[in-house]
Amino acid sequence: MGFKVGLLGLGTVGTGTVEILQNREGRNSLLQEIEIYRVGVRSLNKQRLVSLPSEIMTTDLEAIVTDPEIDIVVEVMGGLEPARSLMLKAIAHGKHIVTANKAAIARYGDEIFTAAEKAGVYVLLEAAVGGGIPVIQPLKQSLGVNRIHSITGIVNGTTNYILTRMQTEGGEFADILADAQQLGYAEADPTADVDGFDAADKIAILASLAFGGRIKLQDVSCEGIRQVSAVDIAYAEKLGFAIKLLAVAKRPETASNEALDPEMLQVSVQPTLVPLIHPLASVGGVYNAILVEGEPIGQVMFFGPGAGSGPTASAVVSDILNIAAVLKTAGTTHQLHPLLSCSHQHYCRIAPISEVVTRFYARFLTKDRPGVIGNLGTCFGNHNVSLESVVQAGFFGELAEIVVVTQDVRTGNVRQALNEIRTLEAVESIPSILQVL
Repeated sequence: MGFKVGLLGLGTVGTGTVEILQNREGRNSLLQEIEIYRVGVRSLNKQRLVSLPSEIMTTDLEAIVTDPEIDIVVEVMGGLEPARSLMLKAIAHGKHIVTANKAAIARYGDEIFTAAEKAGVYVLLEAAVGGGIPVIQPLKQSLGVNRIHSITGIVNGTTNYILTRMQTEGGEFADILADAQQLGYAEADPTADVDGFDAADKIAILASLAFGGRIKLQDVSCEGIRQVSAVDIAYAEKLGFAIKLLAVAKRPETASNEALDPEMLQVSVQPTLVPLIHPLASVGGVYNAILVEGEPIGQVMFFGPGAGSGPTASAVVSDILNIAAVLKTAGTTHQLHPLLSCSHQHYCRIAPISEVVTRFYARFLTKDRPGVIGNLGTCFGNHNVSLESVVQAGFFGELAEIVVVTQDVRTGNVRQALNEIRTLEAVESIPSILQVL
């Protein structure tokens, strides 16, 4: 029995996928039964890094998703449309789906998985989060018996590369972003990466798997790294921290450490001060890492390349292999394997950001006069914000630079205190407000 694959897209990931399927020696023997049957591309005349028979190439993508000969449709074209519509049409024609498209899954996952469940087909997406890092299937299977408490991840290589260079070189965000674009580590339009949207897509997917419910992407609190400065990187290091863009999904707590409604989650993407002794603090460059905490397992960290042709294609082909293995052993039964399919229908309730409890770092520029630090402390105290440290770090021109780290506190209380502080005549500005892990 062989399995015919229809490939939508022959870019970086599609090319890597073909290379693995064409070079099967030393890999899983089941790959011998996988056939690249049709390949859909935008142009037939483009120079390719892989050689494929011209008769299997087509620009008619709909013909692939409706072809009765094809068993598995692999969507690696990216973007929202026509990827969403093609996946839905493939599902309607009884095709199993393998996709690397985190944006389409994060936004239209409810529609896609509902259709797949109804049609009795699989939608697998290992490549959508963390490139070649195996994290999706472990959350479904190996870690499935655990009560997951939190997922904390560095899931965007571009922002991690920029922040790592800012830390090692002392450069500013805009300069290093421009350099990263020249080197190909950042897109010409870096918005999805540097504003945190790519990481938000990924944590929405991970949270859905870890906590067994769908996530509305608009409920994910999202902030990027544009406001992180070299000054903040330097102060963080002096205080024993590295700044990372963290994607987090966890059960929230109130300031009194009493759990909120146990059905609620905190799901966010924020630049965060990470203690240098924390395992995520040393993850540098374009690498990704995802730390899962649960009971009874404790902490497990997944680390590796978060993008690229080879790593992402590795995840794509592993999904193809999983589907082929299940189909090969299932015989004539059409019942979905419960550890591969996704059947939850309800939506997780996301805690409002004002209720989220965390520590904060804030940097103030103030007039250099007696009593300013005392005034800051009074404003924080008025809103039940306890301070862990207050340091007059130096001077920025004629202004004093004051750095504050709070203890665990409700985000809403910190916001109220900062609003009051902004009204103080001695306070010129608050250039940075960052979370602390």
